[in-house]
Amino acid sequence: MLLVAHDRYGSDVLAGDWRVPKRGRSTEVEAEVGMVLEEVTTDFCGAVTRTDRDLGTVELEDRRGKRRTFPLGPGFLLEGKPVILNAPVRAAAPVRPTHTASGSVAVHDAKARVARASRIYVEGRHDAELVEKVWGDDLRIEGVAVEYLEGVDDLPSVVDRFKPGPGRRLGVLVDHLVPGSKESRIAASVLRGPYKEHVLVVGHPYVDVWQGVKPERLGLEKWPVIPRSMSWKHGICQSLGWPHRNQADIAHAWKRILGSVRSYADLEPALLGRVEELIDFVTT
Repeated sequence: MLLVAHDRYGSDVLAGDWRVPKRGRSTEVEAEVGMVLEEVTTDFCGAVTRTDRDLGTVELEDRRGKRRTFPLGPGFLLEGKPVILNAPVRAAAPVRPTHTASGSVAVHDAKARVARASRIYVEGRHDAELVEKVWGDDLRIEGVAVEYLEGVDDLPSVVDRFKPGPGRRLGVLVDHLVPGSKESRIAASVLRGPYKEHVLVVGHPYVDVWQGVKPERLGLEKWPVIPRSMSWKHGICQSLGWPHRNQADIAHAWKRILGSVRSYADLEPALLGRVEELIDFVTT
């Protein structure tokens, strides 16, 4: 009979590579404007605003607009992982991107296609600017124009005036398209109407397209929850300690948010998938 000895002290604590830090070993990265970093000795978290190669420093700006300068090198966290921060390499010549911001293969020197009769409508200017930043190259190649509605209340009359049909499709992106909402009722009425075969109305669950940007891109764990009694965008700015007295402040806040978006990877899947769906619909 085989006897198995019981190890009362458990497994060997030195088994494996015990020298590896809990967060992993540092990797080298180049500082890019908009990159959100945490400086570990001070816990200061902010986005890169500029890098001084000669002085060997990087400047970070936190969500309240406070700026601090740190030496390049080790001592930073990027998305929770330790990194060694280097100054950007000066390229000898501009390198053409191989992919667009949406992840599509870049087509260089291609002329914009004559606009199709089909269109994509979004609710407001900020929605249109975000779609342009991520999908603009693709839309120009496909010849698809994006227009904004300034709200969804008049969507049925907009559809009636547009008169969708074969070769003239209409795709609509709606904010806060959740069951029981006003937006869902308006969308349902359009999709029951006479143009239903040539109209696609999709939406994301967010109160505003701002929330379609991943919060960590702004150094946040999550977007603040704003009471219904308060204007949502003003409430967001107030919660984050940003100026919010007038429309100029709101426009500046949006510029800051939009500036944190570099590609499709900075957007929430619930928004990303809906826009891709609309592009497929109007170009098929």
